[in-house]
Amino acid sequence: MLELPHTLVGAAIAVSVQNPYLALPLSLASHFITDYFPHWNPHINTELKRDGKISTRSKTIVMLDAGLALMAGTFIAARSGHFVFVMLACFLAVAPDVAEIPYYFLGLKHVSWIKKLIDYQRAHQWNVKPVWGILSQIIVVLLCLTIIF
Repeated sequence: MLELPHTLVGAAIAVSVQNPYLALPLSLASHFITDYFPHWNPHINTELKRDGKISTRSKTIVMLDAGLALMAGTFIAARSGHFVFVMLACFLAVAPDVAEIPYYFLGLKHVSWIKKLIDYQRAHQWNVKPVWGILSQIIVVLLCLTIIF
């Protein structure tokens, strides 16, 4: 799943639960749960194995998505009156993907726990064709925005 929907799920949990001891673990767990929703995202692992590098298209999508997620999370957190709490919930909702950055973008392929995380996440996702996968993520985004605002 893209980072924007993950971020908004974390924000929606923080805004609706409001108890950090419950909301923060739920935000982290939400990452793994929402990856079971049908979705599409760039397949950078496949590109690395097939081409030896990540395509410019995939890098662009990743950067735009990360930027939108950061802006949305910051905006929601600033409006919430609980900036640090909401930002932390947003971060935890994307943390498993963030942990993969050194592997994909810094070439740290020897870090075994990152490789295990990548293998786990690849095995526990419901990837679908772009049209359906993007549509499902738009629905998640809209539901979260309804909860948040």
